[in-house]
Amino acid sequence: MGELLVMAAIATCVKILLLPSYHSTDFEVHRNWLAITHSLPVDRWYVDETSEWTLDYPPFFAWFERLLSAFAAVWDPRIVDLSAGKNYASASCLLFQRGSVMVADSVLYLGLWSYCKGMAPDKRKLVYAVVVFSPGLLIVDHIHFQYNGFLLGILLLSLAALKQGKDLLGGVIFAALVCFKHLFALAISVLGVVVLAFGPFAYYGQIQQVLRRLFPFGRGLCHAYWAPNIWAMYNTADKALSILFKAAGFKVNSTTAAYTGGLVGEFSSYAVLPSITPLITFAMVLSSLVPWLYKIWRNPQPSRVVYYITYAYMCGFMFGWHVHEKASLHFVVPFSLIAVESMDNANDYLFLSTVCYYSLFPLLYEAPEYPIKVLVLLLYSTLLWDCFSNYFSVKVDGKGEDKSKASRHSRTALGRLKSSYLAGMILIEIYGQFGHRFLFPQRLEFLPLMLVSAYCSIGVFYIWVQWFRSGFSIHDWSTLPPPSK
Repeated sequence: MGELLVMAAIATCVKILLLPSYHSTDFEVHRNWLAITHSLPVDRWYVDETSEWTLDYPPFFAWFERLLSAFAAVWDPRIVDLSAGKNYASASCLLFQRGSVMVADSVLYLGLWSYCKGMAPDKRKLVYAVVVFSPGLLIVDHIHFQYNGFLLGILLLSLAALKQGKDLLGGVIFAALVCFKHLFALAISVLGVVVLAFGPFAYYGQIQQVLRRLFPFGRGLCHAYWAPNIWAMYNTADKALSILFKAAGFKVNSTTAAYTGGLVGEFSSYAVLPSITPLITFAMVLSSLVPWLYKIWRNPQPSRVVYYITYAYMCGFMFGWHVHEKASLHFVVPFSLIAVESMDNANDYLFLSTVCYYSLFPLLYEAPEYPIKVLVLLLYSTLLWDCFSNYFSVKVDGKGEDKSKASRHSRTALGRLKSSYLAGMILIEIYGQFGHRFLFPQRLEFLPLMLVSAYCSIGVFYIWVQWFRSGFSIHDWSTLPPPSK
C-alpha cells in the first residue's frame, strides 16, 4: 500500500500543476449537472432543458453529482445556480471541479490496491505504475475533464471481489457501476441494484425519458471527433470512394460535409457506402462476442475474468453506436492489469496503449497543452518499455532455477510491423502540425483529424483481430497456466 500512496502522491502533484490548463465543454456539462441535481427535485433531473448540457448519465452518477453539489454550494453557491452559473468558470469553480476529480480518483487507487492484493511485490508495483501514471486518464480526466478514474475504480473493485471468489459482491458492485455509467454494461446483473437506481424515476413515470437521454440514437453513428474504430475506417473509405467516383465521372450524392466536419447527428447517409443503423452496430457487437461467449460457456475460467471484460469492452468500442474516443480507456485500463502476465500481453499493451493514448491528442488542441501531451506519452511509453523489459528478464532463485518470463537478454520487442506502425504515427503528427497548412492552406480542414482517427483505428483493429481469433483457438483455455502472482 505504501508504494501505491507514493505513486498517487506524485501523480496528484502533476495534476495540481495542470489546474489552470485547458478544459473542454465537459467542464460546463458537469457544472450544469451539479446545478440540476442541487436545484431541482428528482423528477425534474432528466426533464430539465435549461441548458443544452442536459443530464444523460445513469441515476447513480446523478446522485454522485448531487453529493458533490452539496459541497459546491458551500464552496461557491454560483456553481450550483441553474441560471447565474451558466458557463461559470471562475478560479474557485475551477479549483472545486478539478479537485473533485482528484478526490474521486481515490476510488481508483482503492480498487487498484484491492485487485493487486496477493501479487508478488515486483509485479504489484509495475501494475500500480502502469495504471496510476496513465496518460489517458491524465489527459481525459485532469485536462479535458471527466471522472473516468472514479468509474474505473468501481470496475476494479468489482474485479477484485470476483478475483477473491466473492461473486455476489462483485456482481453487486458491477451492477452499481452500470448505474453510474451505462457504457460499462456487459449484462444486467443483480437486478435489485438496477431497481434501486431507476426506481425513483419509474415512480415518476420517467423511464422512457431517462432511456432517451442514456441512449441518444439520434446523435448519429460517430461523435464529433471519430473514435478510432471500424466506423472511422468506414467513413474514411466512403470519403475516398466518393472522390474516386467523382474523378471517374460518376454522379455521387454530395453528403460529405456532414461527416467530414465531424458534426454530431448531422449525417444519416453516405456518399457511396450503405448507411449504418443502430441495429447493425448492435448485431456487429454481438457477433464479435459470440466466439468468446461460446468458449466461456463451454469452459469458464474465473481467473481470466479480466480478459473477458477487456475483450467485451474492446468489441463495444470497435462496433458500437456513437462511441467517444475517450471510451478506449474502458479496455486499455483493464488490459493493464494483465499486461504483466506474459511477454505477448506486455507487447500488445504497450502497442495498444500508445495508439489509444495518441488518438486522444486532438482533445487537447490548444498550443499550451501540446508539449504536455507529447512529453507525457513519450515518457510513459519509454518507461513502460524499459520496465516491461526489466521485469521479463529478471532471474531470481536461490537454487538456480529460472523463474523469469524470458531470458536475461530478452527485451520487450514490438517487432518490425508494430514498430513501423508506431513510427508512422510520428509522420501523421508531423503532417497534422506542420505539413497540412503548407500543402492545403485554408482547405480540407478535416483531413488531419481524419488521418489520426483512421490511422489509429487500424492499430486498434489489429489488436482486436488477434483477440477475436483467439476465440477460435483449438487450444482449450484450461491448458493455459493461471495468471501468475
